[in-house]
This record gives sequence, C-alpha cells and structure tokens, in this order.
Amino acid sequence: HSNHLLKCQMYLILYVNVRDALNQAMDEELERDERVFLLGEEVAQYDGAYKVSRGLWKKYGDKRIIDTPITEMGFAGIAVGAAFAGLRPICEFMTWNFSMQAIDQVINSAAKTYYMSAGAQPVPIVFRGPNGSSAGVAAQHSQCFAAWYGHCPGLKVVSPWNSEDARGLLKAAIRDNNPVVFLENELMYGVPFDLSEEVMHKDFVLPIGKAKVERQGTHITLVSHSRCVGFCLDAAAVLAKEGVECEVVNLRTIRPLDVETIEASVMKTGHLVTVEGGWPQYGVGAEICARIMEGPAFNYLDAPAVRVTGVDIPMPYAKILEDHSVPQIKDIIFTVKKVLNM
Repeated sequence: HSNHLLKCQMYLILYVNVRDALNQAMDEELERDERVFLLGEEVAQYDGAYKVSRGLWKKYGDKRIIDTPITEMGFAGIAVGAAFAGLRPICEFMTWNFSMQAIDQVINSAAKTYYMSAGAQPVPIVFRGPNGSSAGVAAQHSQCFAAWYGHCPGLKVVSPWNSEDARGLLKAAIRDNNPVVFLENELMYGVPFDLSEEVMHKDFVLPIGKAKVERQGTHITLVSHSRCVGFCLDAAAVLAKEGVECEVVNLRTIRPLDVETIEASVMKTGHLVTVEGGWPQYGVGAEICARIMEGPAFNYLDAPAVRVTGVDIPMPYAKILEDHSVPQIKDIIFTVKKVLNM
C-alpha cells in the first residue's frame, strides 16, 4: 500500500503545467549562472502578471529579478545593453503585442549585432512572454508574432506547445549566445502535462531548430506550433476513428525551421496541412508550403498543401466571432477530409 502511495506521489510530482515548467527553467538557470537575470513589468513583487515568475524575487532579490516601468522600448534597450556587457538577460513582455514598442531594440539592436560585429559581440538575450490570441482580449492583444520575428535573420524564434517544450527550450534559449524570441501562449499556462524524470533533470535541454513528431501516421501530415499542436492531436484522434492516420509535427522552433522533419513526413504521407493561430498572409504555413514546393518532397505530394490559419481580420471581441476567427478542431478535420477527397 505504501509503495502504491509512493508511486502516486512520484507521478504527481511529474505532472507539471506549462507555467511551472517555465518557472522551474528560469529558477534553475538563475541558480546555475549568476549572469542570468529577469526584468519586465510586474515580474518581481507581484510574482508576474501570469505568475510565471512566482517566487523568484523572494529567492533572488532586487538585483536579479527587476520590476520595470511600463516602458518596453526602455527596458528592452537596457536588457540588450546588459547582454552586450556580458550578462544574460531574460526580458519579459507582458504580451508580445507590446513588443511592438520595442521592436527596434529586438531587431536592430539585438538581432543584427552578432553578425555586424563579425562574431565579436554575442547578444545572449531571451525575449519572452505570451503570444497570439488569448480569450476576450480583442484586436490589440491577439496577434501572433511567429511570422514577424521568424522573418528576421539573426534571431532564433521558439514556439513551445507543452511543458516539456517550455522547459527544455527555455533552458536552451537562456544558454544560447544569440537573441532568442520565446513565444509562449497564455491559454496553455495552466495546462498540465506528464513529464518524465529525464525531462525534470536540471541539465535537460531541447535543441533549438528541431521539430518533434508528436504522433506517427501514414495518410496525412499536420504541421503546427504552439497551442494548435494540441488541436491537431485532438483532430487526429477523431480522424483515427474514421480510419485516417494523421502524422502530427510539432515545430517547436519557427527560426531556424526544421524543413527536413517536415519533408520526411510529407514523403511518407503524401499530403500536407499546416495549422496556426496567426494570420494567413505571409504566415508560418505559407513559408512551409513554399519550402515544400521548392524541395524534394514536392514530388511526393498527392494533393495540394493546404493551410488552416486564423481569419484575415483584426481579432473581434465578441466570443462567438472570436471562435470563428481562430482555428478549431472541426476546421482541421474538415480540411483534412477535403485534402484526402473524403
């Protein structure tokens, strides 16, 4: 009986939501390397706007966990300067929509300097915060910036889905000598995932630039990132009951894009659907479709590649309109059936 209880306790310990996975990753890296520090709005005394930095200020104090005024351009600039000077800042934006105040710092100051200095000046900085649409926050707080930042050489752009992604990729991002844009998702923060002891190890990191096949399949490839990966897995479970086996690829990284994994999957299944919460025009799915057109996998396609995206409008506020503006599981199922001519 006590052995059974112990097993249950071990299992509980390894059941971690995305918020806590991010918190643990930052905690471990702050402890490991004294050059690492966190700054942003409400990150210290208030424990973070989304409680991602809960407990860190109490543990590390004012020098390592720094509350800033509402001045994205200012504190992002301070963070980039600190990275130039040899520190390893984590710069939190309360939402990536507010990074537009600081996009000059992210792209002109952070992304280009390592190259422009011919490799003499590394810029080890992580910009992180929630990206894409949440719920009921209307147009100015709902943009997905994966395509925006993914467009720019000099940045690494990461978009985790589950707790393992969040933990392993954030640790990798903090240790990287390049500026990393780390796109979280507010609606995923509270979602729990089962983590193995290997993932919980303090030296566990995931390679940036490598996608993961979350589900093996033979009929069609679904490629996605962030919260939509879960939608793809849910759609795949429904479609499996109708005899359709979807292979689901979790991109994990937007830049550099792991084209090889996508190509290998498309060569196996002969069909491709991309799924994302962002806008269609010049989006992540558009880039994937173009890469498949230009590469060896094109000859294996048995039907055109199709995108499932957010709708090409600013996000409405009303819930029913919002639901129609972001991809739902039923949209993925409908698109898969259309591509497979069912």
